[in-house]
Amino acid sequence: MFRTAPEDAPIPPRAPGEPDSLPDAVSLDRLLVDADPVQIIRVAREVIGRERLAVVSSFGTESAVLLKLVSDVDPAIPVLLLDTGWLFPETIAHRDALVTKLGLTDVRSIAPDPNQLKQRDPYADLWSTNPDACCAVRKVEPLADALTSFAAWMNGRKRYQGGQRTHIPVVEQDGVRLKFNPLARVAPADVLAIARSAGLPPHPLAKFGFTSVGCMPCTRRTLAGEDQRAGRWSGTNKTECGIHTTL
Repeated sequence: MFRTAPEDAPIPPRAPGEPDSLPDAVSLDRLLVDADPVQIIRVAREVIGRERLAVVSSFGTESAVLLKLVSDVDPAIPVLLLDTGWLFPETIAHRDALVTKLGLTDVRSIAPDPNQLKQRDPYADLWSTNPDACCAVRKVEPLADALTSFAAWMNGRKRYQGGQRTHIPVVEQDGVRLKFNPLARVAPADVLAIARSAGLPPHPLAKFGFTSVGCMPCTRRTLAGEDQRAGRWSGTNKTECGIHTTL
């Protein structure tokens, strides 16, 4: 399915400007368009450097696969979890199990600014009246702050998840940073095969019908025949938290 980019494949030139500016996203995407996920992660680490590259993970139902592949390349690459204050206890337990299983050595929990929560969500009910605003204060803004020390980040989005994810590239420009989508081209069968071969623990809520897990108030079980992410913000037009659309 995937071809591995040659080890000596030329890295796209850095963009004009400062000596430490980033490689051109379009050229880098062209280089990696058919590469396997591990090779994409390796190239990201090579051109960015461990200290300037982060993985953003929800530790949701499919997060284990990307984290497994990252740990195969370098388990010390920083992993950021947005701990919104509304995460399921099962998600925290899943995080702890994966850290132990994969030997991840730099997993960081990113929390919202308590002063901002006090001002904008004093009764912790913003999710019910304005979910976009809730995601902004609990996810988008904290991640933007956390990424200031990084030049690029990786995430686990996949084209088969549909919606705005259908045509995501392998590498894209995300404001002043590069964003790598190592699993963009994988199929559901690939994810299952990697998880099974590595003996990865499933998210505890998967057995109860949760195919995508976010915050407790805005996540429900997925019903038979529904899209994988149908249980997120059910009953609204919202399909993304905002970290992939506003950063």
